Amino acid sequence: MNILMNARRIRPWEVALTLVVMSLPFVPVGPVKGSYGFVRPAHATESAKVDTSRLVSIGGDVTEIVYALGEEKRLIARDSTSTYPEEAKKLPDVGYMRQLSPEGILAVNPTAIIAVDGSGPPEALAVLRNASVPFETVPQSYDRAGIVKKIETVGAVLGVPDKAKALEDKVSADLDAAISDAAKRPEAERKRVLFVLSAQGGKILASGTGTAADGIIKLAGAVNAVGTFPGYEPLTDEAIIEAKPDVILVMSNGGEHPITNDELLKQPALSLTPAAEKKAVIRMDGLHLLGFGPRTASTVRELNTAIYGG
Repeated sequence: MNILMNARRIRPWEVALTLVVMSLPFVPVGPVKGSYGFVRPAHATESAKVDTSRLVSIGGDVTEIVYALGEEKRLIARDSTSTYPEEAKKLPDVGYMRQLSPEGILAVNPTAIIAVDGSGPPEALAVLRNASVPFETVPQSYDRAGIVKKIETVGAVLGVPDKAKALEDKVSADLDAAISDAAKRPEAERKRVLFVLSAQGGKILASGTGTAADGIIKLAGAVNAVGTFPGYEPLTDEAIIEAKPDVILVMSNGGEHPITNDELLKQPALSLTPAAEKKAVIRMDGLHLLGFGPRTASTVRELNTAIYGG
Protein backbone atom coordinates (compact mmCIF):
# COMPACT_ATOMS: atom_id res chain seq x y z
CA MET A 1 0.00 0.00 0.00
CA ASN A 2 1.60 3.30 -1.04
CA ILE A 3 -0.35 5.38 1.44
CA LEU A 4 2.24 8.13 1.75
CA MET A 5 3.06 8.26 -1.95
CA ASN A 6 -0.40 8.43 -3.50
CA ALA A 7 -1.18 11.77 -5.05
CA ARG A 8 -4.23 13.13 -3.28
CA ARG A 9 -5.55 16.06 -1.28
CA ILE A 10 -3.36 16.91 1.72
CA ARG A 11 -5.13 16.15 4.99
CA PRO A 12 -4.81 18.30 8.15
CA TRP A 13 -3.02 15.58 10.13
CA GLU A 14 -0.38 15.30 7.41
CA VAL A 15 0.40 18.98 7.69
CA ALA A 16 0.73 18.69 11.47
CA LEU A 17 2.97 15.66 11.20
CA THR A 18 5.17 17.35 8.61
CA LEU A 19 5.68 20.28 11.00
CA VAL A 20 6.69 17.85 13.76
CA VAL A 21 9.22 16.15 11.50
CA MET A 22 10.63 19.44 10.20
CA SER A 23 11.16 20.69 13.75
CA LEU A 24 13.49 17.82 14.62
CA PRO A 25 17.28 18.15 14.48
CA PHE A 26 18.81 16.82 11.27
CA VAL A 27 20.70 13.56 11.77
CA PRO A 28 22.93 12.86 8.75
CA VAL A 29 23.12 9.24 7.67
CA GLY A 30 25.37 8.10 4.86
CA PRO A 31 24.03 5.96 2.03
CA VAL A 32 24.20 2.23 2.59
CA LYS A 33 24.82 0.00 -0.38
CA GLY A 34 21.95 -2.36 -1.05
CA SER A 35 19.61 -0.75 1.47
CA TYR A 36 16.14 0.59 0.80
CA GLY A 37 15.47 3.73 2.80
CA PHE A 38 16.37 3.58 6.49
CA VAL A 39 14.27 0.57 7.46
CA ARG A 40 16.58 -2.39 6.94
CA PRO A 41 17.97 -5.45 8.65
CA ALA A 42 21.02 -4.57 10.70
CA HIS A 43 24.46 -5.76 9.64
CA ALA A 44 27.73 -5.34 11.50
CA THR A 45 29.40 -3.41 8.67
CA GLU A 46 26.52 -0.92 8.48
CA SER A 47 25.59 -0.44 12.11
CA ALA A 48 28.95 1.03 13.17
CA LYS A 49 27.95 4.17 11.25
CA VAL A 50 24.70 4.62 13.17
CA ASP A 51 24.58 7.08 16.07
CA THR A 52 22.87 5.14 18.88
CA SER A 53 23.46 7.68 21.63
CA ARG A 54 19.70 8.37 21.83
CA LEU A 55 18.08 5.02 21.11
CA VAL A 56 14.42 4.00 21.04
CA SER A 57 13.93 0.25 21.48
CA ILE A 58 10.84 -1.50 20.12
CA GLY A 59 10.15 -5.05 21.33
CA GLY A 60 10.54 -6.47 24.81
CA ASP A 61 13.17 -8.96 23.64
CA VAL A 62 15.25 -6.24 21.97
CA THR A 63 15.12 -4.00 25.04
CA GLU A 64 16.07 -6.93 27.27
CA ILE A 65 19.11 -7.66 25.09
CA VAL A 66 20.23 -4.02 25.27
CA TYR A 67 20.18 -4.30 29.07
CA ALA A 68 21.90 -7.71 29.03
CA LEU A 69 24.71 -6.14 26.99
CA GLY A 70 25.08 -3.39 29.59
CA GLU A 71 24.23 -0.69 27.05
CA GLU A 72 21.02 0.60 28.61
CA LYS A 73 22.51 4.10 29.01
CA ARG A 74 21.75 4.68 25.33
CA LEU A 75 18.01 4.12 25.76
CA ILE A 76 15.73 7.17 25.88
CA ALA A 77 12.40 5.39 25.29
CA ARG A 78 10.87 1.95 24.77
CA ASP A 79 7.61 0.35 23.65
CA SER A 80 4.89 -1.01 25.94
CA THR A 81 6.04 -4.64 25.61
CA SER A 82 9.42 -3.74 27.12
CA THR A 83 8.71 -4.54 30.76
CA TYR A 84 11.94 -6.33 31.73
CA PRO A 85 14.10 -5.56 33.54
CA GLU A 86 12.12 -3.44 35.98
CA GLU A 87 14.26 -0.37 35.26
CA ALA A 88 12.99 -0.36 31.67
CA LYS A 89 9.56 0.67 32.91
CA LYS A 90 11.01 4.02 33.99
CA LEU A 91 11.68 4.95 30.36
CA PRO A 92 9.06 6.87 28.34
CA ASP A 93 6.60 4.53 26.62
CA VAL A 94 6.07 5.18 22.89
CA GLY A 95 3.20 2.68 22.56
CA TYR A 96 2.53 -0.87 21.47
CA MET A 97 5.04 -2.28 18.97
CA ARG A 98 2.39 -3.10 16.34
CA GLN A 99 0.52 0.20 16.72
CA LEU A 100 3.35 2.70 16.80
CA SER A 101 2.75 6.43 16.57
CA PRO A 102 5.45 8.28 14.57
CA GLU A 103 4.68 11.50 16.43
CA GLY A 104 5.33 9.88 19.81
CA ILE A 105 8.65 8.38 18.71
CA LEU A 106 9.94 11.47 16.92
CA ALA A 107 8.98 13.67 19.85
CA VAL A 108 11.78 12.16 21.99
CA ASN A 109 14.36 13.17 19.33
CA PRO A 110 16.01 9.77 18.77
CA THR A 111 19.23 9.36 16.81
CA ALA A 112 18.21 5.78 15.97
CA ILE A 113 15.42 3.26 16.44
CA ILE A 114 15.92 -0.48 16.82
CA ALA A 115 12.86 -2.69 16.48
CA VAL A 116 12.08 -6.37 16.28
CA ASP A 117 10.79 -7.54 12.92
CA GLY A 118 7.01 -7.28 12.74
CA SER A 119 6.75 -3.87 14.34
CA GLY A 120 4.43 -1.43 12.64
CA PRO A 121 2.08 -0.48 11.16
CA PRO A 122 3.76 0.02 7.76
CA GLU A 123 2.40 3.56 7.52
CA ALA A 124 4.19 4.52 10.74
CA LEU A 125 7.46 3.06 9.50
CA ALA A 126 7.10 5.00 6.25
CA VAL A 127 6.81 8.28 8.17
CA LEU A 128 9.86 7.41 10.25
CA ARG A 129 11.78 6.58 7.08
CA ASN A 130 10.92 9.93 5.58
CA ALA A 131 12.10 11.62 8.78
CA SER A 132 15.60 10.22 8.09
CA VAL A 133 15.92 8.50 11.46
CA PRO A 134 17.90 5.25 11.07
CA PHE A 135 15.53 2.36 11.76
CA GLU A 136 17.30 -0.95 12.30
CA THR A 137 15.25 -4.16 12.29
CA VAL A 138 16.09 -7.24 14.34
CA PRO A 139 15.11 -10.57 12.72
CA GLN A 140 12.59 -12.74 14.55
CA SER A 141 12.31 -16.52 14.63
CA TYR A 142 11.05 -18.70 17.43
CA ASP A 143 13.95 -21.06 18.01
CA ARG A 144 17.45 -21.26 19.48
CA ALA A 145 19.11 -19.85 16.36
CA GLY A 146 16.73 -16.91 16.34
CA ILE A 147 17.69 -15.88 19.87
CA VAL A 148 21.40 -15.99 19.07
CA LYS A 149 20.84 -13.99 15.89
CA LYS A 150 18.95 -11.31 17.81
CA ILE A 151 21.86 -10.86 20.21
CA GLU A 152 24.33 -10.67 17.35
CA THR A 153 22.21 -8.10 15.52
CA VAL A 154 21.64 -5.84 18.54
CA GLY A 155 25.34 -6.01 19.37
CA ALA A 156 26.19 -5.00 15.81
CA VAL A 157 23.80 -2.05 15.88
CA LEU A 158 25.29 -0.82 19.15
CA GLY A 159 28.86 -1.39 17.96
CA VAL A 160 29.70 -3.86 20.74
CA PRO A 161 30.32 -7.17 18.93
CA ASP A 162 32.64 -8.51 21.65
CA LYS A 163 30.00 -8.04 24.33
CA ALA A 164 27.45 -9.65 22.03
CA LYS A 165 29.68 -12.66 21.41
CA ALA A 166 30.16 -13.21 25.13
CA LEU A 167 26.41 -13.00 25.71
CA GLU A 168 25.74 -15.32 22.75
CA ASP A 169 28.07 -17.96 24.19
CA LYS A 170 26.50 -17.75 27.64
CA VAL A 171 22.91 -17.85 26.37
CA SER A 172 23.65 -20.62 23.86
CA ALA A 173 25.18 -22.90 26.49
CA ASP A 174 22.23 -22.37 28.82
CA LEU A 175 19.73 -22.95 26.01
CA ASP A 176 21.45 -26.12 24.84
CA ALA A 177 21.33 -27.58 28.33
CA ALA A 178 17.66 -26.69 28.89
CA ILE A 179 16.51 -27.93 25.47
CA SER A 180 18.52 -31.14 25.79
CA ASP A 181 16.92 -31.93 29.15
CA ALA A 182 13.42 -31.31 27.79
CA ALA A 183 14.08 -33.44 24.71
CA LYS A 184 14.88 -36.51 26.80
CA ARG A 185 11.20 -37.19 27.37
CA PRO A 186 9.92 -39.95 25.03
CA GLU A 187 7.53 -38.81 22.29
CA ALA A 188 4.79 -41.08 23.60
CA GLU A 189 4.86 -39.36 26.98
CA ARG A 190 4.69 -35.79 25.73
CA LYS A 191 1.63 -33.81 26.77
CA ARG A 192 -0.60 -31.81 24.48
CA VAL A 193 -0.64 -28.10 25.29
CA LEU A 194 -3.22 -25.58 24.08
CA PHE A 195 -2.05 -21.96 24.21
CA VAL A 196 -5.04 -19.63 24.58
CA LEU A 197 -4.32 -16.05 23.60
CA SER A 198 -7.85 -14.86 24.32
CA ALA A 199 -11.19 -16.24 25.51
CA GLN A 200 -13.15 -13.01 25.22
CA GLY A 201 -16.81 -13.48 24.45
CA GLY A 202 -16.51 -17.24 24.76
CA LYS A 203 -14.34 -17.43 21.62
CA ILE A 204 -11.10 -19.33 22.11
CA LEU A 205 -8.26 -17.75 20.12
CA ALA A 206 -5.45 -20.31 20.04
CA SER A 207 -1.92 -20.62 18.70
CA GLY A 208 -1.12 -22.74 15.67
CA THR A 209 2.28 -23.17 14.04
CA GLY A 210 4.91 -20.52 13.36
CA THR A 211 4.16 -18.59 16.53
CA ALA A 212 6.15 -17.87 19.67
CA ALA A 213 3.76 -20.06 21.67
CA ASP A 214 4.25 -22.96 19.28
CA GLY A 215 8.01 -22.54 19.47
CA ILE A 216 8.25 -22.47 23.27
CA ILE A 217 5.86 -25.42 23.70
CA LYS A 218 8.09 -27.54 21.46
CA LEU A 219 11.33 -26.42 23.13
CA ALA A 220 9.82 -27.38 26.49
CA GLY A 221 9.30 -30.95 25.33
CA ALA A 222 5.55 -30.82 24.72
CA VAL A 223 3.17 -30.92 21.73
CA ASN A 224 1.09 -28.06 20.37
CA ALA A 225 -2.44 -29.45 20.61
CA VAL A 226 -3.59 -27.47 17.57
CA GLY A 227 -0.49 -27.49 15.39
CA THR A 228 -2.44 -27.95 12.16
CA PHE A 229 -2.83 -24.31 11.09
CA PRO A 230 -0.47 -21.30 10.95
CA GLY A 231 -0.74 -18.29 13.24
CA TYR A 232 -3.60 -17.60 15.63
CA GLU A 233 -7.17 -18.63 14.88
CA PRO A 234 -10.48 -18.84 16.74
CA LEU A 235 -11.36 -22.46 17.42
CA THR A 236 -14.71 -24.13 17.00
CA ASP A 237 -16.00 -26.27 19.85
CA GLU A 238 -15.39 -29.35 17.74
CA ALA A 239 -11.75 -28.38 17.13
CA ILE A 240 -11.15 -27.86 20.86
CA ILE A 241 -12.63 -31.22 21.77
CA GLU A 242 -10.67 -32.99 19.02
CA ALA A 243 -7.43 -31.31 20.16
CA LYS A 244 -7.69 -33.10 23.53
CA PRO A 245 -5.30 -30.75 25.37
CA ASP A 246 -3.74 -32.08 28.57
CA VAL A 247 -2.76 -28.57 29.61
CA ILE A 248 -4.06 -25.05 28.93
CA LEU A 249 -1.35 -22.38 28.72
CA VAL A 250 -2.16 -18.68 29.10
CA MET A 251 -0.33 -15.46 29.85
CA SER A 252 -0.56 -14.24 33.43
CA ASN A 253 -0.79 -10.65 32.18
CA GLY A 254 -3.83 -11.37 30.04
CA GLY A 255 -4.67 -7.85 28.91
CA GLU A 256 -7.80 -5.83 29.60
CA HIS A 257 -10.13 -8.82 29.90
CA PRO A 258 -8.42 -11.36 32.18
CA ILE A 259 -10.22 -14.63 32.86
CA THR A 260 -9.84 -16.87 35.89
CA ASN A 261 -8.94 -20.53 35.66
CA ASP A 262 -12.43 -21.56 36.69
CA GLU A 263 -14.03 -19.30 34.09
CA LEU A 264 -11.70 -20.63 31.43
CA LEU A 265 -12.33 -24.29 32.20
CA LYS A 266 -16.10 -23.73 32.29
CA GLN A 267 -16.09 -22.79 28.60
CA PRO A 268 -18.39 -25.43 27.01
CA ALA A 269 -15.78 -27.12 24.81
CA LEU A 270 -12.83 -26.72 27.18
CA SER A 271 -14.86 -28.28 29.99
CA LEU A 272 -14.82 -31.55 28.04
CA THR A 273 -11.03 -31.76 27.70
CA PRO A 274 -8.48 -33.71 29.76
CA ALA A 275 -7.07 -30.34 30.88
CA ALA A 276 -10.37 -29.39 32.50
CA GLU A 277 -10.69 -32.77 34.16
CA LYS A 278 -7.29 -32.26 35.84
CA LYS A 279 -7.71 -28.47 36.21
CA ALA A 280 -4.38 -28.15 34.41
CA VAL A 281 -3.90 -24.45 33.64
CA ILE A 282 -0.45 -22.86 33.49
CA ARG A 283 -0.02 -19.10 33.65
CA MET A 284 3.27 -17.38 32.80
CA ASP A 285 4.38 -13.80 32.24
CA GLY A 286 3.88 -12.97 28.57
CA LEU A 287 7.33 -11.52 27.86
CA HIS A 288 9.10 -14.31 29.72
CA LEU A 289 7.03 -16.96 27.95
CA LEU A 290 7.01 -15.59 24.40
CA GLY A 291 9.90 -13.12 24.27
CA PHE A 292 12.59 -15.47 22.95
CA GLY A 293 15.30 -13.37 24.52
CA PRO A 294 18.23 -14.00 26.89
CA ARG A 295 16.00 -15.65 29.54
CA THR A 296 14.45 -18.29 27.29
CA ALA A 297 16.44 -21.16 28.81
CA SER A 298 14.79 -20.45 32.16
CA THR A 299 11.42 -20.30 30.37
CA VAL A 300 12.01 -23.77 28.90
CA ARG A 301 12.85 -25.19 32.33
CA GLU A 302 9.96 -23.44 34.08
CA LEU A 303 7.40 -24.51 31.48
CA ASN A 304 8.69 -28.09 31.39
CA THR A 305 8.42 -28.34 35.17
CA ALA A 306 4.93 -26.82 35.16
CA ILE A 307 3.74 -29.30 32.52
CA TYR A 308 5.32 -32.47 33.86
CA GLY A 309 6.15 -31.69 37.49
CA GLY A 310 9.62 -31.97 38.92
